[in-house]
Amino acid sequence: MTKNTKPQSAKENAAPVTATDKPQETPKQEKAVTQPEAPKKNDELVDKKSRRLGTVAIIISIVLSGGAFFTSQQQMTQQQVKIAQLEQQLKSADSTFDAKLVTAEQRITNRADEIVRKATVLMQQQDKSIASLQLAIADVKGRRPNDWLLAEADYLVKMAGRKLWLEHDVVSATRLMESADQRISALNDPSLTPLRRAMASDISTLKAIPLIDRDGLVLKLNTLEQQVNTLPLANAILPDAEAIEKKEVSTDINDWQSNLMQSLNDFAGHFITYRVREGNVIPLLSPEQHFYLKENIKGKLLLASKALYREQSEVYTTSLENAKLWASQYFQQDDPSVQSFMTQIDSLSKYKVDVRYPQKMKTQALLSDFISERLRRNVQAIGESPAQDKKAEVVEGDKS
Repeated sequence: MTKNTKPQSAKENAAPVTATDKPQETPKQEKAVTQPEAPKKNDELVDKKSRRLGTVAIIISIVLSGGAFFTSQQQMTQQQVKIAQLEQQLKSADSTFDAKLVTAEQRITNRADEIVRKATVLMQQQDKSIASLQLAIADVKGRRPNDWLLAEADYLVKMAGRKLWLEHDVVSATRLMESADQRISALNDPSLTPLRRAMASDISTLKAIPLIDRDGLVLKLNTLEQQVNTLPLANAILPDAEAIEKKEVSTDINDWQSNLMQSLNDFAGHFITYRVREGNVIPLLSPEQHFYLKENIKGKLLLASKALYREQSEVYTTSLENAKLWASQYFQQDDPSVQSFMTQIDSLSKYKVDVRYPQKMKTQALLSDFISERLRRNVQAIGESPAQDKKAEVVEGDKS
């Protein structure tokens, strides 16, 4: 076993000396001096230790309180940051919720408006259907023999308007109006006098419209178009030849040379003749140009026919003038067929093909109002009859 070589403290070294080990006896005076110094030293050591411990405790408490304060400050800062983040998130959530709420309200409002609009349209359609059914019922129940004549007159007036404005057929429109007038006169109703007055005014207006025989004019134009291929073309236009003086044979024998030349020229003139012409010569057209010329004239005549039906007076006149100009330039003017062609174009160009038609007829509006008024009265009569029946039933029930 090893001996304990650890150094001992002063207390441990002093304790055995004071407690166990007994030194040699000293005189009593030394004992009296050494005994009061030991407690003082111990007290001083205790005071020092307590002061150190207090200082250390104070320092530790200060450090701990500072650390706790710093930690609490950091925690408070973090909490404030978290609170600010939460407030920001709450605000963003509120704004998002408000936006979603507004969007949802808008969608609901739009949907409600659409539903209301559809319901309104359906109600209007149902009202129209009910009104039309009521009119049909009134027309069936309240129809009288005279109503058929009114319906025929209304149909004839509408057909007259279609003939006039769509087909420009004045004759048919006038006859249809006269037939309608006959239907109205057959009713023998004094209340229809304004209607007959308006109808007479419309008939006189139609008769005042000038009549144009479009079919006859178109047939004439077609005839001219067929004659174009038979018209003779003009020859080349040459300048006038110079006048040639005819020389006579002299009787002088000394002029035998000139007489011989004259005789030879007279003899050659029976076979070959030449003349001197000075000036510009207008050449003939080529075969292709002849074809194009005739086709262009035909096209102008066809355009005049279309303008006649469309009542385009300017186009009609311009087309005939162009055809006449080309015919005068390139066809033989002394030929009777060409002269007849030119004369017919002149006569056709004098017609006025544009006609002013009336914008509307008075009869149609008056007749429609009269028929609507009669149907309305019939509807009211039909509506009042069930009410009267109910009142009669109620009265009978009270009496019973």
